[in-house]
Amino acid sequence: MSGGFSAPRLGLIHEGMSARVESGEVAGLVALAARGSDVHVEALGMSDLAAGAKMSRDTIFRIASMTKPITAVAAMILVEETRLRLDEPVTRLLPELADRKVLRSLNSEPDDTVPANRPITLRDLLTFTFGFGATMSPPGTYPIQKRVADAGLGPGPNPSPLSPDDWIERFAGLPLMHQPGERWMYHTGSDVLAVLIARAAEMPFDQFLAERIFTPLGMKDTGFAIPDAKRARLARCYERDEDGKLKVSPMGLDAVNSAGSTGLLSTADDYLAFARMLLGNGRLGKTRILSRPSVELMTMDHLTPAQKALSPFAPGFWDLNGWGFGVSVVTRRNGLGPMPGSYGWDGGFGTSWRNDPPEAMTSIFLSQRMMQSPDDLAIATDFLTLAYQAIDD
Repeated sequence: MSGGFSAPRLGLIHEGMSARVESGEVAGLVALAARGSDVHVEALGMSDLAAGAKMSRDTIFRIASMTKPITAVAAMILVEETRLRLDEPVTRLLPELADRKVLRSLNSEPDDTVPANRPITLRDLLTFTFGFGATMSPPGTYPIQKRVADAGLGPGPNPSPLSPDDWIERFAGLPLMHQPGERWMYHTGSDVLAVLIARAAEMPFDQFLAERIFTPLGMKDTGFAIPDAKRARLARCYERDEDGKLKVSPMGLDAVNSAGSTGLLSTADDYLAFARMLLGNGRLGKTRILSRPSVELMTMDHLTPAQKALSPFAPGFWDLNGWGFGVSVVTRRNGLGPMPGSYGWDGGFGTSWRNDPPEAMTSIFLSQRMMQSPDDLAIATDFLTLAYQAIDD
């Protein structure tokens, strides 16, 4: 598909997103839509209200869970090199996770367990089906939630300050919540992946990402820490108070450690390079990161209907989506786009990315307002609608 965007219709993106900034819904945003050689970017509002700093195309954002797809790509690099294998037990490199215990039921006390039916595999981690993750319930609903919180391992937008070895040792002291392969549970699989990747690569996780993904793709502003020289470009993070007004979020701290699930900082153009590499079946220009078969495997739905039925998430999510390796995958069209076969993911600090292979299109939305409910994705969804209405063929 060779078409781009209609210039007059791109004006609707500016109008629609400007209105959301002017209403005070977000302090500012960067919205990018790319199709072929046609790249449209809106940088609107402020990156820091108190400092009076304007949002710009090269503003640096905390991308939170948009880290997860990058972690999955890192794992697949090692699969291609046969340093990791999809269906091999992870205990070869993570002996801490041998002989797992599993809660008798989610309502059980943390010490009321049964043996795991089988070992955890890399495929389980990539598809979030290894038996542990966010319960999608208020704190205190299940006894295991307190044990997880006490261990400092609760899901959240900021990475753990623990070293990888300390993290996996502490995690190994917890039971799984469900049997491996039984159901999908969000988040924690990517953190286990980061430790596994570091051991397979025999180097720190952040170094592996820099050497094998960021540097080859020219992602010069992406990493888990921000140099002092770039700090002025880091957007301030906000959340809404009881009246819906923006206030500085205490959660929006700088990343303090590398993690597979969250913590990366990036820009719209850096993430576009990563997205276009995947849209190019693993290659950006002359640089190949993955093979086409790996990208195809990553971006197909790996969950069965039975797994989805057992896996609570946002209302209606599984009606339209499945899960690949670190990305959601669109299974049914429900609007102007994305099309079935599209994939991507969102971040808890107000970020979102989708690749749409049928339309040869990438969309990236970046703001810095903490997600406090599923409704907070509405502004990114509206941007998607505005991007798709601008398609010109």
